[in-house]
Amino acid sequence: MNITFYGHACFGIEINGTHLLVDPFITGNPLASHININDVKADYILLTHAHQDHVLDVEVIAERTGATIISNYEIVMYYGAKNLKGHPVNHGGTYKTDTFSAKYVNAIHTSSFADGSYGGQPGGFVISSGEKSIYVAGDTAVTMDMKLISMNTKLTASIFPIGDNFTMGIDDAIIAADLVECNKVIGCHFNTFPPIEIDTEVAKSQFSKANKELTILEIGKSITI
Repeated sequence: MNITFYGHACFGIEINGTHLLVDPFITGNPLASHININDVKADYILLTHAHQDHVLDVEVIAERTGATIISNYEIVMYYGAKNLKGHPVNHGGTYKTDTFSAKYVNAIHTSSFADGSYGGQPGGFVISSGEKSIYVAGDTAVTMDMKLISMNTKLTASIFPIGDNFTMGIDDAIIAADLVECNKVIGCHFNTFPPIEIDTEVAKSQFSKANKELTILEIGKSITI
């Protein structure tokens, strides 16, 4: 898996030539102004919930690429009414292809579109291909439900929000890493707005003291797991 960070909570995940795009919020993020969304590849768009800072660029990218939107029922129906392709899942359900599987799992947060439409219940994804699995937690508080993931899946890495205020902060993300039994964490949902600004060096040090690795990717940069 090759993982590219597009800022905030947006990631591109390339698996054997198939491109997954998670929570596309690029054009509204000044920190990602150097990213051209016309260059962003997507065969599938995975949405954890409906907040604008996770779905702002869905329509433009889906119309250009013809990508299939994977999310909860309410979100997929919302975009289906706009003639965009989608496949609905719900908590505990798994979308499967020959290349990857994506299981929709619990998250503790809220979910609504900018126009006030109901965005269903928020979630995260456990994405697996071969012996590799990554957990995209979405916007969430730490929850004991995370322990269920380690009962079924040996994770290669986890993507956790670390900015606090609207989601987990560093201390809870470290607890979450214990619950999912994965010490390799990629951070997201930090520094985009003043309420979620953090000192990333302090964050990495806290993870290190807990014998865990926190990776902070520069926007536009990639990592292979």
